[in-house]
Amino acid sequence: MNSVKTAIQPLDREMGQQVREYIDTLTKPPGSLGRLEELAIQLAEMTSEAFPVVSPPGVIVFAADHGVVEEGVSAFPQEVTVQMVMNFLNSGAAINVFSRQIGAKFEVVDIGVAADIEADGFVNRKIRYGTNNFCQQDAMTREEAEEAIAVGYERAEQMIHQGIKCLIVGEMGIGNTTPSSAIAAVLSGKDIGALVGRGTGIATEKIRHKQEVIIRALKERNPDRKDPIDILAKIGGLEIAGMTGAMLSAARNRIPILVDGFICTIAALLAREICETAADYMMVGHRSVEPGHEIALELLGKKPLLDLDLRLGEGSGAAVAFPILQSATLMLKEMATFASAGISNE
Repeated sequence: MNSVKTAIQPLDREMGQQVREYIDTLTKPPGSLGRLEELAIQLAEMTSEAFPVVSPPGVIVFAADHGVVEEGVSAFPQEVTVQMVMNFLNSGAAINVFSRQIGAKFEVVDIGVAADIEADGFVNRKIRYGTNNFCQQDAMTREEAEEAIAVGYERAEQMIHQGIKCLIVGEMGIGNTTPSSAIAAVLSGKDIGALVGRGTGIATEKIRHKQEVIIRALKERNPDRKDPIDILAKIGGLEIAGMTGAMLSAARNRIPILVDGFICTIAALLAREICETAADYMMVGHRSVEPGHEIALELLGKKPLLDLDLRLGEGSGAAVAFPILQSATLMLKEMATFASAGISNE
């Protein structure tokens, strides 16, 4: 982990200033393209390029199961995780549709599904068959948490070597809003009541039960707020750790990260806990309706690009937001300047 911390470089502020000045020469009133101008500057600072490129993007979906599902915290049974992995492999999920739309390189990684997957086309990096029920024991060992981060890091490195220019990570794991809410409670110090929502659609009466499960788990596990690996090991998920590692790899390689919804934002916060500079390479695609997401966004200090009442996960909201990044880069690359267009700029 220490080598990752030292390898992630600060943003290139000088390049950002150059691009800021260049944007003011484009044929438009200063500031009139609002956040697109901000995005273009951020992308230049991240990539150290005057004309940053974000295509092709890469989408990595990490799949894993959660022992805490035994407590009745999800609207769906655990076997839906493997069924949804098959749906990804058959190109039938929302993230498949949106990945095709944006021309993304795409892969699914089994990092901890609770069953064997009999199919081709996925990356098998299974660390264990789902986490333990963290109401009864730690979700995983510290070594398993570190291994899951390393798997995520390695998969992102692989995709970056294939030429991706922007990273989107997604997840599939029935019950994973429960560990995400628990982690949000530890990192924010907020009351569980403000953090826990419907997840994939549990009934209102089950929300209180889910809150009680998390309160009990936090009391039993007592994760160390200052140790992100301890948090992951005690109350986390393998796919959350995988996303964390992938984001650290992207930041090290100066590849912009487009963060998805609540669960992905929790992984982004953990990546920042491991290396503060990693957050400089992140933008948030959308605001989820999951109540904990607003708190997670405040902690991350990021403003989402879209607000479409999404709560699916998979990386879907980030993929939908990706064309906005493309617009920002094309504004820089293709708009005329006042001088080149022969337009008076008094």
